Amino acid sequence: MKVLRIFLKIIGIFLLLLVLAIATMITTMDDTPYQEMAYYKEWKTLIGGAKGDTVGTSGALQAGWAKVNITPAAPTPTAGYGNRRGRPYTAVHDSVYVRAIVIDNGHTKAAIIAADLLIIPPTVIKSLKEKLKPGDIPFDQIYFGATHSHNSVGGWGTGISSLFFSGKYDPAIVENLANAFHKAITDAQKKVEPVQLTYLESLDSLDIRNRLVGEEGGIDPEIRSAAFVTKSGQKAILSSFAAHSTVLNSKNIVLSRDYPGALVDSLEKGRYDFAMYMAGAVGSMGPIEKGTDDFDEVKNQAFGVQNALLSNNSLKEESKNALVETLTLPLPLREPSPRLTMSIVLRPWAFKKAFGEYPVYVKALRIGNILMVGMPCDFSGELTGPLDAYAKTKGLNLMVTSFNGGYIGYITHDKYFNRDLYETKTMSWYGPYNGAYLQEVIKDIIDKLS
Repeated sequence: MKVLRIFLKIIGIFLLLLVLAIATMITTMDDTPYQEMAYYKEWKTLIGGAKGDTVGTSGALQAGWAKVNITPAAPTPTAGYGNRRGRPYTAVHDSVYVRAIVIDNGHTKAAIIAADLLIIPPTVIKSLKEKLKPGDIPFDQIYFGATHSHNSVGGWGTGISSLFFSGKYDPAIVENLANAFHKAITDAQKKVEPVQLTYLESLDSLDIRNRLVGEEGGIDPEIRSAAFVTKSGQKAILSSFAAHSTVLNSKNIVLSRDYPGALVDSLEKGRYDFAMYMAGAVGSMGPIEKGTDDFDEVKNQAFGVQNALLSNNSLKEESKNALVETLTLPLPLREPSPRLTMSIVLRPWAFKKAFGEYPVYVKALRIGNILMVGMPCDFSGELTGPLDAYAKTKGLNLMVTSFNGGYIGYITHDKYFNRDLYETKTMSWYGPYNGAYLQEVIKDIIDKLS
């Protein structure tokens, strides 16, 4: 009996310690309105002190473009769906690239990077920053976006969560990607020549759906593009759409760019000499999968988007000036609090241990009459409509893109915050009211750069 009592006592102590350990890791959700939080005041100070580059130029707008193949020599972990646990891809269906456009108006240079990756990995950004030399375009003047393919190179993530979404960390992969980013910018910079810039806005409600709440919610049906034409007749286009690059399902573990790759390839075989694509406000937005198999669906999705993009009904607006302005600012947030249940959340230190810590920022690039704003998240397409309309009152055409080199999860419309859904529970990491907060952040940027 004495031995049993000692054993039970030890078990009791162990359970007590376990309860105490769990208690240090969890808490309840903080629902303080964002306007009352310190991070909101910090943002207002940052944007208020930011200096928009409003110096004009009498010179011509110039642009150059280039791409670098980032297809690995051997299979890597596949970044994308969590249920794959980072399994290596089994074959190369189509090669993956990083593409760059460099803009120069004689006063300001900027670079736009689009990579065929799930996101622009923070680890790659950190490595790229270390490679930038004094003569290079500064980090604050580089705008990043991803095609958001769920069938591309992994191995770039850190922390426990990376084992699900990008596979085991490999520093060689990070190094190779950072080198490719740098080379794409360098190669594009060597090719700049005078261009005419045109903004294109096309409607495609047939190839996009609200995957969060279905017909209860809205969609962002606009394909937004920046088209460049040189005096020699060379044509390039940068396009952005909100439908997720998830036509290929999780069981199809091959290296591929998904439908954005098929779209870019088709554009380059037709009207344009160079094309690149960036995921737009893809939060809550899904593609329309129609076809006999995954790759038939990829073809059909790309064909539908291209038809809309090239439609004669597209809005076209030539830029009347050569203004180039850039903005990179830290993005203050409340402390992370990912949900375990709808009311119980992980404490910030536990989240940071699992996910790692990297800088979070917002980026903006104005080229003539186009304002691009890059967010560190899957930004919801339901949030863009009012912002788009507001930008137009300022004479700007807004392009909101996701995956700017930081990552904070999904930002959805606040009215869905308390719904037990993947985007609003599993992938919502920074508490309530971020839909309204980040809409205000973008509106402030529109005001600053208009």
